[in-house]
Amino acid sequence: MWINVGKPIENTIMLIGQYEHTIDAKKRLALPVKFRGELGGKVIVTSGIEKCLVVYTQKEWEVISGKLSNLPISAVEARSFTRVMLANAMEISLDKLGRILIPDYLKNYANLKKEVIVCGLSTRLEVWDSETWDTYRKTAEKGLAEIVSKLGNFGI
Repeated sequence: MWINVGKPIENTIMLIGQYEHTIDAKKRLALPVKFRGELGGKVIVTSGIEKCLVVYTQKEWEVISGKLSNLPISAVEARSFTRVMLANAMEISLDKLGRILIPDYLKNYANLKKEVIVCGLSTRLEVWDSETWDTYRKTAEKGLAEIVSKLGNFGI
């Protein structure tokens, strides 16, 4: 099956795959080596939609935050979403070993324990508690045929 999503965007990063990692006792998470060059020295981490964390490059965050700032403040949903995404966002520097320090409020939001899964999703990473990811993935895979049929409305 061929998926036509339009012409490729120049200078787009490609983060793909899933990787098992651990959060150490000091709340540090080593990001996959494969992604570190693409991420740069600083990333933006914020809450995701399904109780995970989302990690953006600084460049991608500029795009996302620009879109958020253009949402109408007159719309309740737009205000709520913008508040959650921006208020929970934290700029975090990678240390020499490619680790980021996960703030407590984000760690608690995503219910991250020691074992986590880092998923590459093209222009962003998601960080999931390992058990939560396993449950989510299994549920999504069961409904994959229905999901694909609905994506036709988006040109996929």
